[in-house]
Parts: sequence; C-alpha cells; structure tokens
Amino acid sequence: MSLPPEKASELKQIIHQQLLKMDVHGRIREVLAETIREELAPEHQQLSTDDLIKALRQRGIIDDVMKELKFVTDVNEKERTSAPKPSTHFVDREPPVLKKTNIDPTRRYLYLQVLGGKAFLEHLQEPEPLPGQICSTFTLCLHFRNQRFRSKPVPCACEPDFHDGFLLEVHKDSLGDGSKMVDATTMLSICDPVHMVLIKTDTFGETTLVASYFLEWRSVLAAENGITNVAVELLGVGTESKVSVGVLNIRLEMYPQLSKTLSPEITSTQFTLERQKTAEKERLFLVYAKQWWREYLQIRPTHNVRLVKIFAQDENGVNRPVCSYLRPLRAGRLLDTPRQAARFVSVLGYERAPVIGGGGGKQEQWCTLLAFLCRNKGDCEDHSNLLCSLLLGFGLEAFVCVGTKAKGVPHTWVMTCGTDGTITFWESLTGHRYIHRPINPDDPPLVEQPKPLYPYRTIGCLFNHQKFFGNCQPSDAVELCVFDLHDESKWKPMSGEAIKSVCPPGATSSVPPFPPLCAPTIDAAVTSNELELQLRILVSEHRKDLGLSTVWDDQLSYLLSPALAAYELERTTGVSAGNEEFQDAIRRVVPDGHTFKGFPIHFVHRNARRAFATCLRSPFCEEIICCRGDQVRLAVRVRVFTYPESACAVWIMFACKYRSVL
Repeated sequence: MSLPPEKASELKQIIHQQLLKMDVHGRIREVLAETIREELAPEHQQLSTDDLIKALRQRGIIDDVMKELKFVTDVNEKERTSAPKPSTHFVDREPPVLKKTNIDPTRRYLYLQVLGGKAFLEHLQEPEPLPGQICSTFTLCLHFRNQRFRSKPVPCACEPDFHDGFLLEVHKDSLGDGSKMVDATTMLSICDPVHMVLIKTDTFGETTLVASYFLEWRSVLAAENGITNVAVELLGVGTESKVSVGVLNIRLEMYPQLSKTLSPEITSTQFTLERQKTAEKERLFLVYAKQWWREYLQIRPTHNVRLVKIFAQDENGVNRPVCSYLRPLRAGRLLDTPRQAARFVSVLGYERAPVIGGGGGKQEQWCTLLAFLCRNKGDCEDHSNLLCSLLLGFGLEAFVCVGTKAKGVPHTWVMTCGTDGTITFWESLTGHRYIHRPINPDDPPLVEQPKPLYPYRTIGCLFNHQKFFGNCQPSDAVELCVFDLHDESKWKPMSGEAIKSVCPPGATSSVPPFPPLCAPTIDAAVTSNELELQLRILVSEHRKDLGLSTVWDDQLSYLLSPALAAYELERTTGVSAGNEEFQDAIRRVVPDGHTFKGFPIHFVHRNARRAFATCLRSPFCEEIICCRGDQVRLAVRVRVFTYPESACAVWIMFACKYRSVL
C-alpha cells in the first residue's frame, strides 16, 4: 500500500511523537548498553541490527510500542450515504496538544486551555474504569461570540482528566475591520463572557446538567505576557446552585501577544462600572414591575391567583425577566420552515426539572439556551422559549403563553398572531398546531359554539422579547379569551422601554447571548441500520424464549420505508402523502390467503432495548412480535430523521405476514 507524501510524513510524525512520549529512545540506549556489557564476549566488537531487535523484543519494548499505536477499522459501510472514510486510521490515546488550525493573522484570538479538574467530590468513590468498560463521562461545552465548542468526553472522576484547548476568535462580527488589529482597550469593551456548560452522560446515554458558568476572560488583558491561569469553581444547578461541584484549572492566552497590556486597576474599574450599570437597570426594572403588579391587582382582586410570570429563575438560581429568555433566532440553513422548527423543538427530550424529596411540588428552572441544547432535553418552558425564538426568527409575531392545562397543571405554549387576526397555538412538546376561535358567552343557547381542540384551560400572561401582557379579561379561560393585544381593557401591557432596558439589544451583561444552532453529527443511515440490527436480535431472542423460530423477510422490511417517511412528513407539515403507493406495494407482496399486520411507533431516543421494551407493552405490537401461524414472516424497519443539535425522530415499524388458518 503506497501513501501520498503528505500522509507518509504525517504518519512518521505521529510515530515520532509516540516514541518521544514513551521515551523509547532512552530505553533503547539502556538496552544497547546492557546488551554490550552482559551478552557480548570481549572479542566481539560488532553488534548487528537483528541482535538489537531480538534484545528489544525480549524486554517487551516493541510490544509496548505496538500496543500504544492502535489501528481502528471502520465496519459500518452498509447503506452509508456520507462520503466514504478511509478504512483505517491512527487513533492516539493522547493526541498532541498542538493541532494545525487556520489562524487569520489580522484577527485576535483567545486560547482557552482546560488543564484538568479537581474536587469533584461526588465522584470520590468512583472506581477506575477498566479498559474497554463503558463509564459515565463529563463533557464541557463552550459558547463565545457566536462560536461553539465541545471537549472530548472524559471519565467521571474526583479529578477528571480534561486536557483540551479552544481557540476563540475575539475579533468577530461587528467589531473592527479586517485591516486593523483590535487592541486591548477595544477588547475591554467586549463584555460577552465565555459560557461554559458541564454535562454528565451516564452509561445509558442519559444526560444531566452539572454546572453552568460564565467566565470573565478579560482579566487576561492585564496579565503579564498575556497569559493567566484561573481556578474556576463550578456551582451546581437548580436547588444545588449554592453548592460547589468541582474546580476547573483554566489557562487563558492571547494570540497574537498584546504589544501593550492594561493595568489591573483599569480592568477591575471597568468590571465594577459594568456591574453597577447592570444592577441599576435591574433595580429600576424591579421598581417598575412592582408598580405594574400593584396596578394589575387593583383591576380585579381575582388577578392575584392568575399565572402572571414577570421573573423566572435560570439554572443558576438567578432571577431574570422572562422577556430576556427570548430573542429572534435564525437557524441558517438548518431549518427551512416554521413548522419544521416546531418539529425540531418537539423531538428534543422532555424532562421536568429534578427536585430532591417528595411533596409533588414543581421545581422551577428556566434554562439558558446553551444549557438546554447541550443537555438535549428540558422542561416545557425551555421548549416554548426555543420555539418562540425560532418563530420570531422566521418573521412571525410570536409569544410564549403562561397558563394551565387540565387539572390546573401549570404549562407554557406558543401563540402566533396572523396579519388577518388568526390566532394559532403551537404546542412545543408535540409540534401540534391549533386555531383559536373564542366562544362568546353572551350568545343565545341555540348558536353553535366552536369546540376547542387544544388542551389549554387558563392563560395568565403572554410575552416575547419586546412585549409583555397580563390577561385582565373577566375570565382567564382560554376558550373565552379574545386575543386583541391592542385592547388595553383586555390585556394590560408593560412599558416597551422598561423591557428594552433589561433585555437585548439593551446594553446589559447579565443576559447571556444566544448560541447558534449546530448541524447534526449523526449519520442517519448508519444509525438506522444499527438500531434495526439490534431490534432484529432482540425479536429473535424474545421469540426463541417462547419456543418460536424467526424468519425475516428483507423485501417486506424494505417496503415499510415509504410509510415511515410519510409519518414524519405528516408530523412536520400536517400533510399526508404516499399512502396509496405503500398500500399497493403491500397488497402485491402479501399472497392471497395471507394476513398482514403492521405497527408503527415513534421515539426521540436511540436506545434499542428501551424501545423494544416499550413496544412489548402494546398488545398490538406484542401480537406481531409473538405471531404464531403457518409461513410466518417477520419484518422490521427503522428510519432515523436527524435535526439540528443531533436531535432525532426515530420511527420503527414491526410487521408480519402469515397464512390464515381457520
């Protein structure tokens, strides 16, 4: 096998670095000296290469080197849609710290290195993972000025072995022009922090938010040589937001080096001024919000029990105005339509904020967008905030509604107002849309009233990034509400100026900027194949336990694909298509006198065993999987649809055909 010259030199470099890392040269010198001293007679002055290799092999040095250099073969080549990868590549257990990257010499960069962690005391008793054993991992996610990064996963431990470097471009977007190098004074005015989110992934692939931290990086502008080391203490989230979870050692460095650094007094003065300015704006908004609330209560005493939410706690326990959780978010080329955006948000996992202890109380935690996206799951408020931001990005007039569902359960959903006055509700957890037609309670009994299809019962307020309205209609029942937001007798507005003072683009550093969405990294075809293969094994084993043989029909399995594609299209667009062709193909493949049964099911996770256990709980699916009869043929088809942030809609269809014996 011949390699191109650049690959050969790269391979030589990897081997050279590996030899240096293991100090192989030093060990060879020791063996050489020992061999000459002990094993050669004085009269023999010549030592051949074969003698030396034999001595190295006897001492296990060659075996050590070969163990360290791993060759990995890519076996998932079936039905692959992406560009083919080379069949083998070197994987170095500890790749070199310095990697080639394209650096624009006219731009400023912040090089952030994470040099390990310590005092993660929750993992003090965790045993060392055995080689090849699956263990829980930590992953660090970063966002800075529209750039996102993710560290390599490292095993959870008391002192996790983080060793990653991130090159953050400071000179980005609106600041400066390409011909002028941005200086320390200009960079001091960039108040965007580095948002760091620590995620724990357990052995089943479930993610947990461990910590969310805003790093003030500008201390490096006053550091000698433009390099500073900081120990960052991470605090927990939610109810544990005052408890330390661990410490990260971080090194910050400016590239290219600053010709002139600032004095520490200047940076500390700037930070103090910013904090005072922000605190004053927040104080004034709080005074205004209290006055607004007093006025709202004076309209009607029952307003006291309506769900009017002006502030909400984020994952760090910080109270922030609800309007600051929203802003128009453009998805670039990743999402094409508002309905596709609703489908994307609905396939992100749903999980209520964890609460310690009983009592059934709901723990409030509105996550920042980065924490929600990195964890890939969140509560209904997180879903509603993301969907509303995406719909605002698509140019719609969208609001988040705060109210209740059946049995008085607090809930949030999204509402859009059409230019023709049409009111549409969007359920962020399912992607369903409902048109709202109000019921007029003053109509005579014989007048037919619209029957609401939506699950919402009451509404207390609605808001977006610029507006906030409190519901002051006689009844807060959704079906009776009129959504004429210009009528102040029905909806009490907040001052737009007051909202703007504490929400972007108002100058405040306490509100984290929104990160961009990331393209999916999952190969849909490969993942579909893997899940399908795992499900076939699980079905065969289950039938074997029942004393049944299993014969798979590959052609029937393939014919199920159009149905799965049609189901996903219907979920996204609301339009059903292609059903006639699917039914015609099934009729052709199922002979006369045979019966066909099919069972489709939808998941938002990629765990085959969990999916199979859920399927068996359905009597229809169990009937197919445990089918008995003459000439039984089974089929299963899996289709994974990928969305931004590697969110997945997984459709599975089990089917069987058999001769009907009466």
